[in-house]
Amino acid sequence: MDTLLGEVLWSTGHILLVTVGLLVALAFILYADRKIWAAVQLRRGPNVVGPFGLLQSFADFIKFVFKEIIIPAGADKTVFILAPMITFVLALIAWAVVPFDDGWAVADINVGILYLFAVSSLGVYGVIMGGWASNSKYPFLGGLRSAAQMVSYEVSLGLVIINVILLAGSMNLNDIVLAQDNGYGLLGWYFLPLFPMFVVFVISALAETNRPPFDLPEAESELVAGYQVEYSSTPYLLFMIGEYLSITLMCAMTAILFLGGWLSPIPFAPFTWVPGVIWMALKICFVFFIFAMVKAIVPRYRYDQLMRLGWKIFLPFSLVYVVIVSAFVVFT
Repeated sequence: MDTLLGEVLWSTGHILLVTVGLLVALAFILYADRKIWAAVQLRRGPNVVGPFGLLQSFADFIKFVFKEIIIPAGADKTVFILAPMITFVLALIAWAVVPFDDGWAVADINVGILYLFAVSSLGVYGVIMGGWASNSKYPFLGGLRSAAQMVSYEVSLGLVIINVILLAGSMNLNDIVLAQDNGYGLLGWYFLPLFPMFVVFVISALAETNRPPFDLPEAESELVAGYQVEYSSTPYLLFMIGEYLSITLMCAMTAILFLGGWLSPIPFAPFTWVPGVIWMALKICFVFFIFAMVKAIVPRYRYDQLMRLGWKIFLPFSLVYVVIVSAFVVFT
């Protein structure tokens, strides 16, 4: 009984540590996104609330929490409230299998990749429910667009990940990182042999999470703000937190699958003395910086261009690469 209670307390503490750490980190990631965007446009960005504007995200959070929740008269109230909660919860539970260091995962399961696919696929429901429950044509159109976009690019992401699974010989995220630890540092990571797939993965991750230049569901000139246009206050905040959790998850997945996860890029002291969790955090920040720069620099795609890129370019290209990697694994 004592052992069971100890395990429950240990698991609860681990879950709380990851959840609170993620939500606090998210505030600074959002701040970084705004500052990078501002720097590219030669303006200041948030710089008033707290030193250098560091507390701006917390001020925004408090503002959203204390605002009045407005539900449109014609909306389906139950589904309207459920949609942002589903988006937020699904984005959060996906982090259960992400290892921050060797064995540092809430649930170190052998089918971590499949778990992530299952959870991210369910994320579409929050978007569709939010668009449909609003009982307005603009959110509905935005919800349908977003759902089609997320489904399209999940196919490409799946095929890219198959290449990594073939090379690593495991679907356990911890094992995938350890498979890249061959004594060569960053020269042994999968971004080199799978560089075209690395590029496809990053671009597909942008589209999957509705990041610019693929933020078509919320293109201001077309659909006002997409599926969440009727939302305000806390429900809107939950949608935004869910979206940024998904973006950060994609950054973490890029780091794990292609950039050696928590491994040091230079495999000797003093670099190996740095804790693995620090390397993991730095790699997530590096990938997010790429995401932020793309947002600031690349112009928005048209919707037909977006779908053509996913189905006519990425899908066949990924399939061909799966065949090449399979042949390499079989014959070597």
